[in-house]
Amino acid sequence: MGLRAQIKSNSGKEWGYLAPLAYGLILAAFLGVVLYFRQAHVSGTSTTYLYLEVGGSLLCFCYAANALVRFRGTHDRIALILAFGFVLSGMIETIGYFGLNQLLNHGPVAYSHVPMGWMVGRTLLSVLLLAALAVERFLPTSRQPSRETAGALFVVAAAAYITSAAFMAAPATPVAQVTAFFSRPWEALPGSLFVLAALFFYQRYQAGKKNDSEASIYDYSLFLVALLNAACHLAALFSRRLFDGPFFLAELSKVASYTVMLSGALIDQARLFDQVRDLAVSDPLTGLANYRRLLASIESELDRSRRTHRPFSVVLLDMDGLKTINDRHGHLVGSRSLVRLSKILRSHSRAIDTPARYGGDEFALVLPEAQKEVAARVASRIRERLAAETEEPILSVSAGIASYPEDGDTPEKLLGAADRMLYRMKHRGSASAINSITRIAACL
Repeated sequence: MGLRAQIKSNSGKEWGYLAPLAYGLILAAFLGVVLYFRQAHVSGTSTTYLYLEVGGSLLCFCYAANALVRFRGTHDRIALILAFGFVLSGMIETIGYFGLNQLLNHGPVAYSHVPMGWMVGRTLLSVLLLAALAVERFLPTSRQPSRETAGALFVVAAAAYITSAAFMAAPATPVAQVTAFFSRPWEALPGSLFVLAALFFYQRYQAGKKNDSEASIYDYSLFLVALLNAACHLAALFSRRLFDGPFFLAELSKVASYTVMLSGALIDQARLFDQVRDLAVSDPLTGLANYRRLLASIESELDRSRRTHRPFSVVLLDMDGLKTINDRHGHLVGSRSLVRLSKILRSHSRAIDTPARYGGDEFALVLPEAQKEVAARVASRIRERLAAETEEPILSVSAGIASYPEDGDTPEKLLGAADRMLYRMKHRGSASAINSITRIAACL
């Protein structure tokens, strides 16, 4: 075991070293493509740019709708703030396209101008990524969703106002410097903010990965979004004119970040729906099926048995003396006793069986294609396993068995027959009757 832990630790360290190397190689390759497009004078059209802007805005709107649903279910304030942020950023850039068309009518000189909508929208999104992290970390969670929604709107409005005012107060419109190595140095501002957000989201991802590897998928998508937007501004840094190769690489990186954001949210939404579905049919204390799932399982077995003409059995188990355990040892020990019994039920069940918590200290076990004698042996093994445990207090259960078709052809009749047998067993008080489940089953 020690050697296995050491190998796992060493492999984890190797992956820890490989991750920065992999990101560095990807960054170098991306930078090489940007410089190649810059030297090769690759260019596109304003129509292609419009398609990318409209497509990006639609992705933003889809993500915003998904994020609002996520907030209603989980009160995730990061998702709420980013929903407003992505929508606002996409709208600013799309509306800015029409002002760009008017600017292009002034001749070739206009191609060196940096669209103001681009700068405002991109900087606003980077600021909101950092603001969402700050809100989650420093502001306490409110129990009233309306207050959190109002707070998120205030953060977005404040960030939008400050960002817009800062650019509107600039002495001149940003103009690309064709002869300089960094043609658009203003891109370093939002790019640096996105890099900072990527670092924080990566730390958040690593922290969440330790607790829940599935939940960290959404955090990793946020990290990739910030990273792709940083790559977007890295490409724009080398753009000499509108619609050249680096400009469109920046646009593609931006739209790719929106796609990753929406995909990560949808995948995590599916995970949350699966969790809710499991919770709806599972007992929160024991993890076994609850009463709703028990009835559904019996209904399913009734349908199957009517087609195949094969029997199945239902076993009801009632823990003996749970009230005494609670009074003598406390309710925590009583809850622990229920968990102990549930583990034994789970370990002595086949993959096709359904162990369930019937209610309180009563449990049920649905045994497909099992006759009453087989169910009696299963109940006997469960009792023997409980008696062999060394943990205090020693547990015991009483059992009642019912089988289809002789004891009933509906869930109510089967459970009623098993409950009557269970009642008979608990009040018999005979050790021989308790130890001989088969004889009790034959009395029905």
